[in-house]
Amino acid sequence: MPAAGCGQDPAKVSLTGVDLGQAVVAILAVLVVSGEYSTGMIRTTLTAMPRRVTVLAAKAAVVTGLVLASGTVAVLGCLLTGRLILPGHGFTPGHGFAPLSLAQGPVLRAGAGSVLYLALIALLSIGAATAVRDSAVAIGAVLGLLYLFPIIAAVLPDARLQRHLLQAAPMIAGLDIQATTGVRALPLSPWQGLGVLAAWAAGALLAGGVLLRLRDTG
Repeated sequence: MPAAGCGQDPAKVSLTGVDLGQAVVAILAVLVVSGEYSTGMIRTTLTAMPRRVTVLAAKAAVVTGLVLASGTVAVLGCLLTGRLILPGHGFTPGHGFAPLSLAQGPVLRAGAGSVLYLALIALLSIGAATAVRDSAVAIGAVLGLLYLFPIIAAVLPDARLQRHLLQAAPMIAGLDIQATTGVRALPLSPWQGLGVLAAWAAGALLAGGVLLRLRDTG
């Protein structure tokens, strides 16, 4: 790495763990729903609470609460680690990088936005699992949606089409919330990007809720 950490965003570097942690969140969220289908416990659940949308909302609320709590701890740990380690890799005041601090508006937005990002990944995964019911298919669908978009965009020869794809990609758009430098060069603003992920999550939950109401539990 160059001494000055050239071209890199210190907050985004510190929050790199979110890129990997989202896969864990997605898998656990899927299993919360699909696990009941695989064991047949979903019938018992829906017998006790016939209102299926209420069941889905309850699962979403519980998982989201857990992700928000654990995500807050993880993100704070990442930022603290970055504050301690990054100065040794060129991210110093002498090179134009202030120490990471939640007192800085962009860093606070990056941290809080990362927690919200993980919560939205959980909701997206719950919706997908409710829609397809199979653990492997749901996990594959969610992870494919997150990680394949950037790969496809990277090989597109048309820069305009590539930019549009990046604007629609849930992971790329959502993680723009972490940017504290070069914000104007992003395909979308940080909050707009998180809004794209929120739209994906809402769409998945809507699809899952509709299918849950229309079909049997088998």
